This record gives sequence, C-alpha cells and structure tokens, in this order.
Amino acid sequence: MLQSADMKEAKIIPRYILPKLRAALKDTPAVLIHGPRQSGKSTLAQIIGEEKGYQYFTFDDLGVLSAAREDPIGFVADLPGKAILDEAQKAPELFSSLKMAIDRDRRPGRFILTGSANVLFVPKLADSLAGRMEIIPLFPLAQCELEAAKPLFLNSLFAGKIIKRRSKRLGRELIERVLRGGYPVPVRRATWPRRRDWYRDYANSLIQRDIRDLSRLSTFDALPKLLALAAGQTARLQNLSELSGPFELSRPTIRHYLNLLEKIFVLDFLQAWHSNQIKRLIKSAKLHLGDTGLAGALLGLTVDDVVENRTLFGQLLETFVYNELKRQASWEEEPFSFYHFRDKDKYEVDLVIQRGLRSVGIEVKAAATVTEKDFRGLKRLRKLLGEKFAGGIVLYDGEHSLSFGDQLQAVPMNAIWSNQ
Repeated sequence: MLQSADMKEAKIIPRYILPKLRAALKDTPAVLIHGPRQSGKSTLAQIIGEEKGYQYFTFDDLGVLSAAREDPIGFVADLPGKAILDEAQKAPELFSSLKMAIDRDRRPGRFILTGSANVLFVPKLADSLAGRMEIIPLFPLAQCELEAAKPLFLNSLFAGKIIKRRSKRLGRELIERVLRGGYPVPVRRATWPRRRDWYRDYANSLIQRDIRDLSRLSTFDALPKLLALAAGQTARLQNLSELSGPFELSRPTIRHYLNLLEKIFVLDFLQAWHSNQIKRLIKSAKLHLGDTGLAGALLGLTVDDVVENRTLFGQLLETFVYNELKRQASWEEEPFSFYHFRDKDKYEVDLVIQRGLRSVGIEVKAAATVTEKDFRGLKRLRKLLGEKFAGGIVLYDGEHSLSFGDQLQAVPMNAIWSNQ
C-alpha cells in the first residue's frame, strides 16, 4: 500500500529538476521556474536562495506588487545582486526593465523568477527576455520523486534495453496512486477525502485568482462546470461540440476558456503524431488533465467508483502515465516530444515519445493481462517509422515483462517509477 502521508510530512521531498536549475544558474542571467500553482516552485526557488544568497520578493504581496507596477525601472534598479521574484507573471511591467538590467550586466544567476501562468502564451513577456532567460518547467511530484527512485524508464527505452521486471499486481493501490495525484500538499494528507477537499478548493482558487488575472471575463460561472466536463474527457480527442453542448456559449468562446485553462497548466493538449508522407492520420489533439488527483476530485470520484468504472479508470490511467513520463522527461538534458497516434483505420497508440530522430510507442492498459491484439497500434507505428522506431511497450497491471516479438514488450506498470 502507499506510504502514509504523515510519514513524509516533516520533510521536503527532493525535486529531481534541481540539478538542471543549478546548471542553468551557472551560465544564464535569469531563470524562470514555471508550472502550476502549488506545484512547489516557491519552495524550490527558496532552497536555491538559501544556498546561494538570494533575496526573496513575492508579487503575492500587494505592497511589493504595487511598487513594481508603479516604478518598474526603479524597482529593478533597487534589487540586490541576486533576487528571487515569485509569481512574476503578475508584474509584466517588470520584464522590459529586467531586460535592460541584464543587458547592462550579464552575470549568470542574477534573477530567479517563478510563474504560475505559462509565459510562452504571453508574447511580450517571453520575447522581452529571449536569449537572456532559461525556462525550467516544474510539474507536480512524479511517482519517482515520491518513491525516491532513480528514473530509468525513458532512457532504457531509447537505449533499446529489454525491461526485465517482475512485480506484484497493483490492483487497488494503482487506483489510489492515480487519485492521489502529485501536488505536494494533498500528497501529504492521509486519506482520499482529505485530498479531494484540497483539490476542490484548489480548482476554485485557480478560477477566482489566476484566470481573473489573465482574462477580462465578466463572469466565471461556466468555468467550474467546463473544467469538470474536461476531466470526464481526459485522454480523449478534444471535442468542442461535446464541451460546448451544456452551455449557451459559442465554440470559439469554449476554445478561449480551454486556452485559459491551458495557460495555468490545468489542461494539456497532446498533439497528434504526423508525417507529411502519410495522409490517413487523425490530426486532432488529445485532451489531458494536468494531474489525475485534480481530475478525480472534479469528477467527485471515490476509489470504489473507479474500481467499478473500468472505462473511466482507463482514461485516468492513460493521463496518469502521460503526466508521469512528461515529468520525468523534464529532468533530462536532451529534449523529448510527446504525441499520440491515430489513423483513419482506427489504429492508435496512446503515447508516441520522440527524442532526436527516434521514437517509442507506449500503450496503456488497466487490465492484468495482455494479448497480441494490444500491440495492433504499435505494430502499425513500427511499420510507419521503420528504422526510427526505438521500441513499443504495453504498460499493464500485471506481474511479468513479456516479449511480443521484435522491439515489442509488455511491462508491469510500476516499471515507470521503480528502479528495483
């Protein structure tokens, strides 16, 4: 069973992105840690700050925010040699002043910024510090971090290694992991109802605070219901008609709302794998919630609900695996790109992960058994990729790693977060 959250309450769980952050501060004037609110950005920044002598400023403090907005040039000029600027997206006026300060003095590691809204969606913010700032994503906690296990899964796949693993079936524990999610605060709570309460409050806070900061919407009434509907569609192709159906709102308006939720890292749109030489591919993006704990709370689920509804569990599990591997990829020096694959003949693969010129395919299955039929989409992907195909995996809740032919394997689910 999962470890009691009370056992971990007294200590900070180490974040595996920390070496990458330290490396960036050695050669880059400004580093932005960005990710969803409450994912641990401020804690991570302050850990570095205590190590390296940074002074901390947060724009959640209305006095600090007002000073920065009223006189951004003077505010930046008065900053110490090393400064942490927390929730920097709240003071976009500062970015031009930071640019000028960096151009006058390009010493590395001068500024650590954090942001709960994706600055890549705000061109003025991103462009003003282009070439002067490195962006480090910080997601909620990954299973590897929670288990203090070295992440080996992605590199093993691309190295062409056979993943030999023997495991007990996880069963109910897997459902508990999916519903626990990865946000540091609810992870420390001992029961799902207590975690669910936190996630619900968190969702309300996001809509009332972050969306209000980003948008001039006159009313936010539709957003809670839209977010719950999106949770029910996690791991499915984005369908604006279904999402707009319960509202008296146009599809462009619904799309705008979804984009706002994407900007604050609540939703993620997984793009379709494509090739200019192949015409029969589905190009629609898949919708994924940014965390399955949040998805479960929005849907009002209990563990027993998920046990009984295997279709919904399959969706949540696919999102869980996608989030886990995306979090692991963020720690690596080489970039990874994530896609899904589907063609008009109904061949599909849940995840296609690309590194350089090579790709691996991953199919996620909630069941404890696996058959040849589960490799149907992976075989099609292997044929299309040819020499660029690095391997195909079916993750399942079983006990053994099993070979299913050339570069194809069934692997127990916990191989993605355990190195034992």
